[in-house]
Amino acid sequence: MYYDPRLEKLAQVIVNYSLEVKAGDLVLMAGEESGLPLMEAIYESLVKAGAHIQTQVLPSGWEEIFYRYASDEQLRFQNPLSLQSIEACHKRIRVIAPSNTRQLSNISSHKQTLVSQANRPILQRVLEKSARGELDWVVTLCPTVAGAQEASMGSREYADFVFQAAHLDEKDPVAFLIEMEKKQQLMSDYLSQKKELHFKTVAGTDLRVNIEGMKWKNSCGKRNFPDGEVFTGPAEKGVNGVVKYTYPAIWQNTVVENIELEFKEGAVCRAFASTNESFLRAMIEQDEGASRLGEIAIGTNYKIEKFTKNILFDEKIGGTFHAALGAGYPETGNSNQSALHWDMICDLREGGVIEADGEVISKDGQFLMAGWPNRS
Repeated sequence: MYYDPRLEKLAQVIVNYSLEVKAGDLVLMAGEESGLPLMEAIYESLVKAGAHIQTQVLPSGWEEIFYRYASDEQLRFQNPLSLQSIEACHKRIRVIAPSNTRQLSNISSHKQTLVSQANRPILQRVLEKSARGELDWVVTLCPTVAGAQEASMGSREYADFVFQAAHLDEKDPVAFLIEMEKKQQLMSDYLSQKKELHFKTVAGTDLRVNIEGMKWKNSCGKRNFPDGEVFTGPAEKGVNGVVKYTYPAIWQNTVVENIELEFKEGAVCRAFASTNESFLRAMIEQDEGASRLGEIAIGTNYKIEKFTKNILFDEKIGGTFHAALGAGYPETGNSNQSALHWDMICDLREGGVIEADGEVISKDGQFLMAGWPNRS
């Protein structure tokens, strides 16, 4: 893909706004080889900020080699160096830049589960340190040809989509993000006083989520970039009903379509998918926490309108909600632990409703409360 000068603007916002990097910070930046144009721009911004930097670049195809040829012993190995790097660093950057969005799609669920369980202590440690304010992290994306193909867009069209979703078309992106944060805080403050959310769609979703006593978090570019959501975790055993996810859910390059989950007292009691149902079940059954929701969230980014098969963007679509199976975020009050954290999206823009303690707060994907984010 051609070099886009907007990558430098993206890098500066990530370093100076998202992570607020200071001189002396130890920053770990990891990404795929195709993301080197963005990683180089971020690296330059980090150096100018006075940071100490450790980088990890994964060449295209190496992950597939590992999954295809590694023994079970290698797959389940918990690398102490990975955990040490999390313990040592102050800031963490992950750059997504796929060169092949399907390279792991034919890897068995057995192998993927072994790796997932091996990485579980790392995920848990990141969540714990983040909740205590000891680690700041952000996940972002560098536009690639593969990403454009996955989204059914031309390369330049996709680049425009990415930068607009990140509000980099604004004259002052940081000022825009600060204003977005204020609007989302109104949502968070309101929802923090409620006991139950009820999600309904004409497709058959009828899901009740107990949120009493949980803490709502305002996600506005500090962890994901682009961003735009408010999220919390369900109370223990606080999920009941059915959710029919609108879009395919993708985990480790495996596409699972038409997912329908039924919950009883917080846990999945029935799971269906029209494709790769056995994979879905294997992921849910890999540990006790994988069958429970660790996150419930509402998308607020109305510059993202199209499903692109990339969860970094898709979970933020204005007028949707997503519910993640597996690990919860400790700062929300959710204590669910799992090697899995799989976001799945339900569209509310055609007949969907969200009720909070019986009051309708969203209809057809539009919020009804004054001052909240909405489509322009």
